[in-house]
Amino acid sequence: MSKRIVVLDYGSGNLRSAERALQRVGADVTVTADLAAAAEADGLVVPGVGAFAACMAGIEELGAGPVIAERVAAGRPVLGICVGMQVLFAHGDEHGVVTKGLGLLPGGVTKLPAERLPHMGWNTVDAPAGSVLFAGLPADSRFYFVHSYAVNDVAGLVESGATVTTAHHGTDFVAAVERGALSAAQFHPEKSADTGAVLLRNWLATVD
Repeated sequence: MSKRIVVLDYGSGNLRSAERALQRVGADVTVTADLAAAAEADGLVVPGVGAFAACMAGIEELGAGPVIAERVAAGRPVLGICVGMQVLFAHGDEHGVVTKGLGLLPGGVTKLPAERLPHMGWNTVDAPAGSVLFAGLPADSRFYFVHSYAVNDVAGLVESGATVTTAHHGTDFVAAVERGALSAAQFHPEKSADTGAVLLRNWLATVD
């Protein structure tokens, strides 16, 4: 029986590309703003593109924050993608404006200290032993990134009990995080060809 996955439609994100990528790895996918469906699904995907503040505004307008938090607290899988990962953190600082995030992960999102922004294109990642998302992928696997902001406090996340995968652009930053039922990627697995498909399949395997 296919696992029922909801891609949360709160007005931001690559909804259809995420839907297609998950379908390709065998999921039964619904794109919806229905919070009951998001709460009841086997797995929930929180996408996001653009500005942190705009994504948080969309989530708050929909009233989706408590649903996401309750799923995580109950040990029910959630996958954040790109800004959908960033909003899981305590806050985002863009253009000097600090916006409160969902606070499910410690730390904040800040501008990458790199000469060339956005960080756009293919990059390798450094996944630790024990990562579920990157299981079976070779060390030189490349993923597709599009962002100017990131989480830099790797140590704080590790101290919180998370499994943290990093990448480098100007500095080391959090490329993916896994903690309990919560998984997230700064890159776009749905745009990362075969390597992205393996990661999505690995995540899907964690969904009951």
